[in-house]
Amino acid sequence: MLTTKNLFSATLLVIASCIAPLAASAQRLPSGVHPEHYTLALTPDLKAATFTGTESIDLTLDQPSTAITLNAAEIKFLSVTAGSQTAEVSLDPDKEQATFTFAQPLSGKVTLDIRYDGILNDKLRGFYLSKTARRNYAVTQFEPTDARRAFPSFDEPALKATFDIALTVDRGDTVISNTNIVSDTPALDEKHTLKFATTPRMSTYLVAFLVGDFQCTKGSSDGVPIRACSTPDKVKLTQFAVKSAEYILHYYDTYFGIKYPMPKLDMVALPDFEAGAMENFGCITYRETDLLIDSKTASIPEKKNVAAVVAHEMAHQWFGDMVTMQWWDNIWLNEGFATWMEHKPVAAWHPEWNIPQDEAQELDTTLNYDSQATTRTIRATANTPAQINEMFDGIAYGKAGAVLNMVENYVGEETFRQGVHNYLAAHLYANATAEDFWNAQTATSHLPVDKIMSSFVEQPGVPLLSFSDASGSGAPVAQSRFFLSPSAENHTSQQWTLPVCLKTSGKPACSLLKPGEASLRVGESSPFFYANALAKGYFRTVYTPEQYKAIETHAETALTAPERINFIGDRWALVPSGRSSIADYLDLVLALKDDPSADVLDTALAKIYTIKSKIATGKDLDRLDADLRTQFGPIYAALGKPSKHDSFDRNQLRALLFELLGAAKDPVIVAQSREIADRSFGHKKDKNSDSALSDAAVVIAASNGDAVFYDKVLAASKDPSDPGLQSDALQTLARFLDPTLVTRTLDYAVSGQVRNQDSWRIFAVLLRQRSTRAQAWSYIQQNWDKVHAQFTTNSGVRVVAAAGSFCTAEGRDQVISFFGTHPVDASARTLAKSIDSINACIQFRATQEPSLHRWLESQPLQ
Repeated sequence: MLTTKNLFSATLLVIASCIAPLAASAQRLPSGVHPEHYTLALTPDLKAATFTGTESIDLTLDQPSTAITLNAAEIKFLSVTAGSQTAEVSLDPDKEQATFTFAQPLSGKVTLDIRYDGILNDKLRGFYLSKTARRNYAVTQFEPTDARRAFPSFDEPALKATFDIALTVDRGDTVISNTNIVSDTPALDEKHTLKFATTPRMSTYLVAFLVGDFQCTKGSSDGVPIRACSTPDKVKLTQFAVKSAEYILHYYDTYFGIKYPMPKLDMVALPDFEAGAMENFGCITYRETDLLIDSKTASIPEKKNVAAVVAHEMAHQWFGDMVTMQWWDNIWLNEGFATWMEHKPVAAWHPEWNIPQDEAQELDTTLNYDSQATTRTIRATANTPAQINEMFDGIAYGKAGAVLNMVENYVGEETFRQGVHNYLAAHLYANATAEDFWNAQTATSHLPVDKIMSSFVEQPGVPLLSFSDASGSGAPVAQSRFFLSPSAENHTSQQWTLPVCLKTSGKPACSLLKPGEASLRVGESSPFFYANALAKGYFRTVYTPEQYKAIETHAETALTAPERINFIGDRWALVPSGRSSIADYLDLVLALKDDPSADVLDTALAKIYTIKSKIATGKDLDRLDADLRTQFGPIYAALGKPSKHDSFDRNQLRALLFELLGAAKDPVIVAQSREIADRSFGHKKDKNSDSALSDAAVVIAASNGDAVFYDKVLAASKDPSDPGLQSDALQTLARFLDPTLVTRTLDYAVSGQVRNQDSWRIFAVLLRQRSTRAQAWSYIQQNWDKVHAQFTTNSGVRVVAAAGSFCTAEGRDQVISFFGTHPVDASARTLAKSIDSINACIQFRATQEPSLHRWLESQPLQ
């Protein structure tokens, strides 16, 4: 019999078997070679999906050598010379390296001249084809390790160089690259050659060149020309992105005290693009849905998304592009910084958008992600492309950004800003490490930032602060590591150097909790204290019953909306960890059901959906739905019908409750959802309509939908004129629950009609829904070749993550068995986390289902 403990050990063996071969063949380049300048000239053939290239690399050798090794993948070498010598070329495809061997040693300064051919692939990496119904485009995505597919290169972040880039393309096409065009000359065969200004010193993964008939909207900020570009049919949707960038560039120039360094800033939406966006220096590329919206009719959430993505990528122009991490183990120096920074300009631009509440919700999500048994340190080993790709996760983005937010709150915003400036100024156009950053902050603040940050960067997991009854002016507290599942508790003695900001009836006060310390100062006269003022601390908390009661009594008047979000998140986290019960949590939700903040209620109700999908079954599920209708129906009714005078928060609250009641099978809401969806779905948005309510109605209508409505949504998913509506429609297809329609959706996902950047979303949604999970999983297993063919470098891992939604031993065993024999690229850690999630859910259901049943029995009969 395989117990949970033994199964976890077996899972580790499966994971280890995936990792070991990769770790054994670290793919770093030999040291002693320093590239200084690349001259690139490429001629793509968009019809044949090929390109030719000529390249010169100026480099310096530390020691005389007859061999030079660099990175190359999917490259056919035609010739390689250095001066009068011609090299023999040997390839190592597994390491994605090419070695040039010369008869006589080379020394000092050397120029390599290379002629080669390459392919424009369909995998959304390297130099690849992006397609519309009208034509092909040739575009690039090099991060983290795919510049080597476009030009032989020293494709490591520390090996910075300058670049001269030229492309010869069809006369009707243009090229957008990192810098401005300096010449445009006719070429043979109805082509022309565009040459670009020399770049600053930069890493290979930040190079970009995009070929096609792009059209742009223009603007400027602080003297820098700004463009937002797209395919010609969508250029009208680029105006909001330009306005966002104009505000953000000036904000960053001021904040960093270092001017934007490039001669121009281009932002380009690409039809086929896997990531949300990519921070290529001076030439940022985007998924269409993250850049293109109608500024007149777009909802506030849509505008927030575009503004945040623009802010994130523009922050990279300083963090990542101008100053780059030394190696991928410190990718958080790029992504954590940009995640932390993206909120600042957007909140300053539109304070009414409630950005602090968004930050608090993101923190809650990150804490849960990092509280699983399988997690990693912020700085972790990554030597192979697969390991490097896995580094782009919730730790590099969410945790690193949250830790920076916590440290900034502790040292003060202006002090932290000056530390950021000093760090950037010391490493302009160079590389840096974690120590470089926290040493700069320590020197600027004269506070132990190095101790704080090293304790979070070098240790995995989430701290838990457990408070005891206060005595006098002190609050006894114990530190430990928090796990979401009791079975994951490993009784480690982890301790952090931790800033804790206490909120009482007076002014919040921050202090440093060091390893071994067991008390925090609290004012004797305060009727309550809350240990995470402003919701900036990266930790979970558990209080005594009396302390909880005091906090709840003062929650609505004394705690801000972000603090209430944090409080709810902490209370919920204690339930799966075994420190509290579902009954206690449901009592808290009912106590806060009249909270005026949509984000606070959203946080609370999100856990209700978890209870419905993971715990409640049969009659308990029906009873829970009935209680939700009884408790929240009057609150929804009191909001009244939508009005053009309603605030953003009120509209969000109405939509939130509408969706809750619809999911709880309120017959009036279900009927209204279909009426609203029929009126609004697939049509141009009315700028006076309540788009949030319409979106909620579509979700409910789809879950109760028939083939007639399905066909409307399917048609909208094939209409590329509005990328946002098309993306929404595609995801809505996965909300239909009728088994016949689920099969149609799955067949559509593998038909080739859905871009492979998007098809994974259908599989993920269907796997996460309880009512469609078994059917989707069976389909994936039976049609694996078709499903796997849709995966790009990074999309397959998301399906592996969604497979972690099972909550039975049988489902867990199937996931382990199937992915053990059908491995997915760069998914070793994700598979381990998925198994963690399933095991945790099994235990969660076993321990909490009785609590839910007792709580439902205690509620008045409806």
